Amino acid sequence: MQTFWHWCRDANILTFVYVFPFQTTTDYCYRNEQNRYRPNSCRKPRGQDYKAMADTLKDAVKMMIHKGGNQLNTLQMIDDLQRLGISYHFEDEIRNLLEMIYCNYYKTPEEWNGMDLNLKALGFRLLRQHGYQVPQEIFHDFKDKMQNFKPYLADDMMGILNLYEASSYSLEDESILDHARDFTTKYMKENQDKTDKSISSLVTHALELPLHWRVPRVEAKWFIEQYEQRADKNPTLIDLAKLDFDMVQAVHIEDLKHASRWWRNKKWDKKLSFSRDRLVEHFLWSTGFCHLPQHSLGRRTMTKVNSIITALDDVYDVYGTLDELEQFTKVIDRWDINEIQELPDYMKIFFMGFYNTINEIAYNTLTETGFHSLPYLKKAWAGLCKAYLVEARWYNNGHTPTLQEYLDNAYTSISAPAVLMHANFVISVHSSNDILQSMPRLEKTIYYSSLIFRLADDLATSSDELARGDVSKSIQCYMHESGATEEEAREYIKELILETWKKINKERAHANSQFERGFIEYATNISRMALLMYSDGDGHGCPDLTKSHVSSLFFNPLQGI
Repeated sequence: MQTFWHWCRDANILTFVYVFPFQTTTDYCYRNEQNRYRPNSCRKPRGQDYKAMADTLKDAVKMMIHKGGNQLNTLQMIDDLQRLGISYHFEDEIRNLLEMIYCNYYKTPEEWNGMDLNLKALGFRLLRQHGYQVPQEIFHDFKDKMQNFKPYLADDMMGILNLYEASSYSLEDESILDHARDFTTKYMKENQDKTDKSISSLVTHALELPLHWRVPRVEAKWFIEQYEQRADKNPTLIDLAKLDFDMVQAVHIEDLKHASRWWRNKKWDKKLSFSRDRLVEHFLWSTGFCHLPQHSLGRRTMTKVNSIITALDDVYDVYGTLDELEQFTKVIDRWDINEIQELPDYMKIFFMGFYNTINEIAYNTLTETGFHSLPYLKKAWAGLCKAYLVEARWYNNGHTPTLQEYLDNAYTSISAPAVLMHANFVISVHSSNDILQSMPRLEKTIYYSSLIFRLADDLATSSDELARGDVSKSIQCYMHESGATEEEAREYIKELILETWKKINKERAHANSQFERGFIEYATNISRMALLMYSDGDGHGCPDLTKSHVSSLFFNPLQGI
């Protein structure tokens, strides 16, 4: 299979010729000069053939799961299925296995005896990930009276690695896990070159970012390639992982085509020339939020939402005068199309496109679920615009807020609350009662996810944005308030991110419904995407920084079929 792609931003065209075997009806070459699809008449539909292959492989994996094995092998299989990106096919089987393992081995302290470090750490991580409240005291016997880990433990590098990964699921005030994170980080940095190559690559990868903080879809692509090099690899898992990755990629391509048509029909590239064209990055964000194939509607909706947010941000940050922004915010707050006559032409164009899109999203939710979401969406968008306006006033008045004053506004202005309000209605089908009852309990999750998003963005972009002329960010606010150096301020912000992850972990542990667990996972993925997009700079503002991810996830299949 050959894949050719190029995306030409000057012409606002996503250009690629993509020959892909997994369409369910007809294979297509995407001819985007006129944004049309042209059937590939040289080939017959083969989607059902690949579905049959995938079903056969899934049945084989289910037989392996039911066959079982010892506790460590079972946990390792669950971990491999998750990291390969195929665990969603086996949710019931994994749930049953973890329930059995928890009840038999992890539920009470007496059951911890006899476990080695690797088994305890891997089990702890997987169980906490799935909502089991395993206490940190499971690791208490690995510490001596001086609160230092016993040196003999360092002989087991996989145990050390799994303990490091387990520590990323810590809650506030869990000192054992804090010590574990510090110890394992130091040990792995000092000894990663002294171990087996396959383990060394895992260690290097983990030190860059713990697994819990990584975007699942991106991690799956990386881990498939790593797993294939392992001496103990399972060929069936490899075959299923590759096939599934490419089949899901085909679904994503269809979603991207849909988003591209919507974007071109809006004509904002021509009418709002000051605004950034970041359609592919918006779709990358949406895929990172939720990549599973059954959530096409959610990805398509969230790509529209992300595109609107960037255009709105540019209106407030780049183009609008303060007087215009004051009036514009009032119009959005009232959600009255009749009031746009007093706005300048570019704001009229934006508001009409924005207004129609959000009303259409709300209409789709109403027809699909019977839930009238528009009042909640309007409130979320008004809140975002009001937060933007606060920052515009700060900049216009030369005001440098305190760090807390900044964060109280910036967690909204980063846009995650608006995104997550839409997520309530697109991540899956739930009753209106489920959504309404859960909303108050999810407010902390929204805040913590938004805070990580905001702080990760600030670490990557604050210097450039200040140079262009923008309000002070968290780093500058902390420096101004405390007298710290920039280096000290950056370390403080990184520590704040770490502490906020602990708070997210607590919310995950206390989720009490399927809807809440799904929502919290979605919110967590927003934090993960922020760390990915801003790991090497402003990946949203500078597309070259994310081009490798775009190519890897959307345009380069794993199998040359």
